[in-house]
Amino acid sequence: MIGVLRQVTAVRYVTPLREGGSLPGVVEADDLGTYVVKFRGAGQGPKALVAEVIAGELARRLGLPVPDLAVVDLDPVVARAEPDEEVQELIKASAGANLGMDFLPGALGYDPVAHDVDRALASRVLAFDAYVENVDRSWRNPNLLIWHGDLWLIDHGATLYFHHNWPRAEAVVHRPYRWDDHVLKPYAQKLATEGPALAERIPALLPEVIDLVPDEWLDDGDRAAYLSHLTARAARPEAWLP
Repeated sequence: MIGVLRQVTAVRYVTPLREGGSLPGVVEADDLGTYVVKFRGAGQGPKALVAEVIAGELARRLGLPVPDLAVVDLDPVVARAEPDEEVQELIKASAGANLGMDFLPGALGYDPVAHDVDRALASRVLAFDAYVENVDRSWRNPNLLIWHGDLWLIDHGATLYFHHNWPRAEAVVHRPYRWDDHVLKPYAQKLATEGPALAERIPALLPEVIDLVPDEWLDDGDRAAYLSHLTARAARPEAWLP
């Protein structure tokens, strides 16, 4: 691989986060950082981690605010004091490389009633979500945080859902995006200009972000398949831009 994500080693399992179905956990690492870790042994498996890397790192290169990502190497012994048997089983099934997102201490969940959003930023976020087919940015589950007054995008494990059915992926490459309940739709008033401008930048970024995915999360040929599918989707923004 040409590029790699930052590599850290977990030294302490702090606590589980029970807001999501994948049961991520807060973990301290040997770089003195704290991360929200998604585990490869969770029900969604490595594909959720692949989606986190490709979507998250693409968003960052497009200028969207995503917390830093890292590969967190995990020895299950770090959670030996965790009393929850479900968490213990998850940790045991997740030895090796997992996906960590920088923990934002004191961050608040986005409240569409309480927080106004810049119209250009909202438009870029919506265009990005349309491209990666993000089904998890609705008012029911925004996956947005407010930290130090700024908006941050989190949790992209449910994007790129074409990769759950590779034989059908080619048939849905230009699938339109359903945006009726997107939480930022009321603010995305510059989508007509921001959307195409963002879409134009995507193709050049794809090889780099796909190359960041660790080999052990992929099957043979997957890297080329992601590049082919996502390049073809980027080539026709008129098909998926709202």
